[in-house]
Amino acid sequence: MQLFYKIFLILFVIFIAINLYVIEWNLGFLAEENSVFLLSLSAAVVGIIVVFILHTMSRLGINKK
Repeated sequence: MQLFYKIFLILFVIFIAINLYVIEWNLGFLAEENSVFLLSLSAAVVGIIVVFILHTMSRLGINKK
């Protein structure tokens, strides 16, 4: 995996960890106060998926000799 992908993968994992820590679990997962954190959490998950897709596509583009 290229350094570029590793950096973004680490950043997205850190964002997920922070959001899981900040969510107020006693209010409920889908409470209105947690909506900002859920949006950020879902964006981080989508970001991880995009990083893996881009990494796979870059590996497919390498010419094998």
